[in-house]
Amino acid sequence: MKILKIFNKYLISFLVFFVLLFFVDQYNFNAHMKLIKELRGLQKEKQYYLDQIAKDSTDFHSLFGSDKNLEKFAREKYKMKKENEDIFLIID
Repeated sequence: MKILKIFNKYLISFLVFFVLLFFVDQYNFNAHMKLIKELRGLQKEKQYYLDQIAKDSTDFHSLFGSDKNLEKFAREKYKMKKENEDIFLIID
């Protein structure tokens, strides 16, 4: 009977600690899961931006690598032209 009382005391204190830790504490289980979910989202966003940086840097190097590519880009994107030149735009 004495062992049961001691066991009961430890069991109750463990349950109180468990409830405090998982439900009442500032860093409870629910908050921890939200932080993990946010971390995964931020890691995906980071990977997306790293991929975009890699893509843009290759575009940059190919664009500014030669004058021909730079002229093509300026003509297509910004509708630039040389002097004494006429440009006709066909819009569908």
